Amino acid sequence: METFEINNFSFSYPMSKKRSLKNINLNIKNGEFILICGQSGSGKTTLLKNMKNELAPHGKKEGEILYNKKKLSDANSFEIGFVMQNPENQIVTDTVWHELAFGLENMGLSSNIIRRRVAEISSFLGIADWFRLSTNTLSGGQKQKLCLASVMVMQPKVLILDEPLSQLDPIAATEFIETLKKINNELGMTIIISEHRLEDLFAVADKVVVMDNGSIILNERPRDVSLCHPIAAGFPAAMRIYTELGFLGQSPITVKEGRRFIDANFDTLPNIEKETKVFNDISVKMKNVWFKYGRELPDVLKGVNLTAHHGEILCIVGANATGKSTALSVLSGVYKPHKGQIELLGKRLRLYNPNELYGGVISLLPQSPQTLFVHDSVEAELYEMSNDISQAVSLLEIEPLLKSNPFDISCGEQQKVAFAKILLKNPQIILLDEPTKGLDSVFKAQLAKILNTLSNQGKTIIIATHDLEFAASYAHRCAMFFDGVVISHDRTSLFLSENNYYTTAANRIVRHKNPYAITVEDVISLCKKS
Repeated sequence: METFEINNFSFSYPMSKKRSLKNINLNIKNGEFILICGQSGSGKTTLLKNMKNELAPHGKKEGEILYNKKKLSDANSFEIGFVMQNPENQIVTDTVWHELAFGLENMGLSSNIIRRRVAEISSFLGIADWFRLSTNTLSGGQKQKLCLASVMVMQPKVLILDEPLSQLDPIAATEFIETLKKINNELGMTIIISEHRLEDLFAVADKVVVMDNGSIILNERPRDVSLCHPIAAGFPAAMRIYTELGFLGQSPITVKEGRRFIDANFDTLPNIEKETKVFNDISVKMKNVWFKYGRELPDVLKGVNLTAHHGEILCIVGANATGKSTALSVLSGVYKPHKGQIELLGKRLRLYNPNELYGGVISLLPQSPQTLFVHDSVEAELYEMSNDISQAVSLLEIEPLLKSNPFDISCGEQQKVAFAKILLKNPQIILLDEPTKGLDSVFKAQLAKILNTLSNQGKTIIIATHDLEFAASYAHRCAMFFDGVVISHDRTSLFLSENNYYTTAANRIVRHKNPYAITVEDVISLCKKS
């Protein structure tokens, strides 16, 4: 039986001549796990929000969306659960237990039933250990799991998730996917998820739906999805390696299947030779830096030592809540450390006045780009920074967005606009906190090209990221944060080759034959030489 039947559905936002969704036809059966992917701005979020009546945006609608053979407007609102991309936008109370009970209280259930359901979901999702914690003390992974739990406790029949992995570290993302798999398999719940991080989701999805420019262009089983669309650059590593090497038929999807494919077809892989770029002049230096958010609160940074050089792209990785974002904020001067020393371009940070510091020395793109927006149009946001915005607009390809409200565009588009805004000050040191969050594989490649150009101009780029594939492809060096300190740093190929979890799927596939192959391109090149 179809849970959702979407028939010739089109949608356009108010005052917009362009249709955001165009003649969408999609049937989703009860108990299916549906993965929706596509480039930023392709219509994924708009489609998902139109599948829950309370979140459906205002605008012109054509066609119909049926839920269990009825109009969506007649559906029980609690039967369709929705988990948003940013958990901060969904958490409304101050403690974990209260967040879990909040929705049930709104349903008017008795305290006896509320206690039973809260206990059950806490045990099922493994959150009993932090049941009584304050929500503002949770890590990003914990917050996302709490949002899932607060929806699941209301016992919906359908679970819709809009890019829930975008702010999770690799280990937390894997755990979250396993939780979804458990919900789908053990409860038979229909799951519809939109994501850009596709590596592990292909293995659990029943169908993959690819959207482009407001239309559905592919709706296939994961192994049958072709790599003809640019978005395929974000498909699982095993799949891309198999296809790029010219093999036909159903491709491997998982690391395990990819390793079997390599073993069956390649006895050995040759050594890999990568050019090692030498950097000399130090532009950023953190020496024994300590920081905490309040006098009575524990330290978040606990003696950080970190250097970065002119022209270097340095990626900082590590679990949620280990201090990465805090380190960037302290480095940018947003927060002041209570101990330690910071130097930028050979000068103590505390000796810069604000106009000098933010007028060309350093800029920070925060994890939430909305915090940079203060105007009602993208164009106004950019003109606030400079009278000449043409180069940044062209570089980031955001001309179609200029008249849009920055709060109305997609998360990936917001990232582009925010990045354009900080580049207009032409900073020598660029700090980026999760810059690939919400970005599709196509624009990731464009972003990398921009970063390489800036790097070649001598600018220092420090990136806090969970995107290990991006780091593997473009970072000169990686550093790992753990418990408020930098515990390790090395050249990217050496750094990732020695990790089991903080590494790429491509490396896991071939590391037993060549541990220094860390990207899909590395593997393909070595296989062709073999």
